[in-house]
Amino acid sequence: ERRDILEMTEESFDYVLGINLKGTMFLTQLVANAMLGQPKAPGKTRGVIVNISSFSASVSSVNRAEYCVSKAGVSMLTRLFAGRLAGEGIYVYEVQPGIIKTDMTGAVTEKYDRLLQGPEFPIHRWGTPEDVANAVSLLASGNLTYTTGQVLHVDGGYMDVRSI
Repeated sequence: ERRDILEMTEESFDYVLGINLKGTMFLTQLVANAMLGQPKAPGKTRGVIVNISSFSASVSSVNRAEYCVSKAGVSMLTRLFAGRLAGEGIYVYEVQPGIIKTDMTGAVTEKYDRLLQGPEFPIHRWGTPEDVANAVSLLASGNLTYTTGQVLHVDGGYMDVRSI
């Protein structure tokens, strides 16, 4: 629900955190334990985990507080799993999409159309699910063997090159 933080319901909070945070926690744990069951070979990765959060992990929106809290939690889970699993040859990353053209953003198309034309978004277009998939593909390739815990922003430059 898109409601002001002062009107957010406990049911909405529990629902969103249950899916976005609790779901990510226990799926990541399940996958990590399966990867730990694979043989460990020197110089080889045992696997890569990519969590999807949102730039809402860092950018507040008082009308979607439960969503922001859940995505901030996914960011911390990513760092926690990255620290725990790096020595095991399992690398964990986070992709933070920005404004992506999906069913979820359909209700606020006009608002985001305006925002995307402003100076906060150096790339003045909607992101696509393919943009997110390309980022995941890069991280999941297994070629980044001296990195873990990083966040890749897929947000039209919003988090990284915007000017104040």
